[in-house]
Amino acid sequence: MNDPTAPSGNDAVENDAVENTGAIALDADDVVARVLASADSKAAGYSLFRSGAAQALQTHASGEYDGSDHDGDQSERADRNALRRVGGLSTELEDVTEVEYRQLRLENVVLVGVYTHGTVDDAENSMRELAALAETAGATVLDGLLQRRATPDPSTYLGKGKAQEVADIVKALGADTVIADTELAPSQRRALEDVVKVKVIDRTAVILDIFSQHAKSREGKAQVELAQMAYMLPRLRGWGDSMSRQAGGQVGGTGAGMGSRGPGETKIELDRRRIHTRMSKLRKQMVEMKPAREAKRANRKRNAVPSVAIVGYTNAGKSSLLNRITKAGVLVENSLFATLDATVRKSTTADGRLYTLTDTVGFVRNLPHQLVEAFRSTLEEVADADVIVHVVDGSHPDPVAQLATVRDVVSEVGARDIPELVVFNKSDLISDDDRLVLRGLEPKATFVSARTGEGIDTVLAAVALLLPTPQIELDLLIPYDRGDLIAVLHDVGRIETTEYVETGTHVTAFVTPEIEPQFAPFVILPTLPA
Repeated sequence: MNDPTAPSGNDAVENDAVENTGAIALDADDVVARVLASADSKAAGYSLFRSGAAQALQTHASGEYDGSDHDGDQSERADRNALRRVGGLSTELEDVTEVEYRQLRLENVVLVGVYTHGTVDDAENSMRELAALAETAGATVLDGLLQRRATPDPSTYLGKGKAQEVADIVKALGADTVIADTELAPSQRRALEDVVKVKVIDRTAVILDIFSQHAKSREGKAQVELAQMAYMLPRLRGWGDSMSRQAGGQVGGTGAGMGSRGPGETKIELDRRRIHTRMSKLRKQMVEMKPAREAKRANRKRNAVPSVAIVGYTNAGKSSLLNRITKAGVLVENSLFATLDATVRKSTTADGRLYTLTDTVGFVRNLPHQLVEAFRSTLEEVADADVIVHVVDGSHPDPVAQLATVRDVVSEVGARDIPELVVFNKSDLISDDDRLVLRGLEPKATFVSARTGEGIDTVLAAVALLLPTPQIELDLLIPYDRGDLIAVLHDVGRIETTEYVETGTHVTAFVTPEIEPQFAPFVILPTLPA
């Protein structure tokens, strides 16, 4: 994972040493001096993690947001950029008693990964995706380390030797966080922290952190908090007095007398109880939000408005595609999980049929189960759709993994049998040879570019063919005071003939089974022969 052409950590070491010299001279305190001078002891010989672009983040200049009119004003982008973290400082502690003298870093990270099967390329692709996740969360990725093992070490995940090597890299580069490319067991995380002497988190924690930053709606925030609580519950740990027990009985000051002097509860048990209480409250809130969401969906069903769900890997260009088609103004950003809340916009086919387009949350490999469960209400939009537009980043180094990951989640929410239209986005970044390879993967796929508009008309035509079409022919005489029914026929039916007579509008039209009952009183019965 190291790049010999990348800049070395030596420059940073020298700069830190120059900056710290004056401070050491001014302060004679040994502890302060030792902390401020810790940069001088950083080992040389480790290179920065710069051997390739973070997977899933667009590296081509033409792939950056270009302020296109169809994307709207994108005001939320400025708000997010204003909250970016400041890098370049550190939080290393040689001794927990030195907490008052620590330096501040938000956050410089080293990535570690173990792959038990597959190729090195697959493992590096996964590692680069983890780098993209870390950068989206606001961290700076310094280096990465991969290890091939039959199984991850049950104690430290990496094994004793590799864990020590990571500790040396952390010390050399001044990192303050290690991120594992998997979901670590609580015991593995603690054991690895004991070796590397800095905070250790896993892939799931990074994804949850991104979701927490990007959630905007009340329901989205509740979903993310519920997922975080579910993740945190088995990972609670005590430190010092936080593990002390609450004494029961008279010892606890209650004066309850004999038989009540039990061991009490530990602080960690109280925390678990609070988490369970909070999770119950969040679930109750989400149940209360459900009727409003279902009412909107029921209204669309009652009017037989077909729905199209846009699904795909994160940063594949789903929001850009929605903006290009409907000018929805949804946030577009070169980052992972930029949009979390489902956005519904209406569109029409070339023959005038109305349908809705729904932008959904993006997926990623090893998507935490807690998030799938918490966002199940959002993913219901996918399960209730009539057509799924599956957007794939055509310029991605591993489109096969994107396809498989998204289809796994779609199957998990019970939407695998819904008609699917595969769309390879970012076609302006794809060579002719790559198009042949992608065509071999999905012969019926469509190539589009949400940025340039290439292929958009083809996608819309394909969607129109997949949408359910009215099949029931009716001969109707609709009174002039029921113009609303004529509007329904225009939106979700297909009008063949129209004639204005004295008593109303004589219409021949095709309708769907869902809306047929509301036209029953106006059907013209055939005249029986005399």
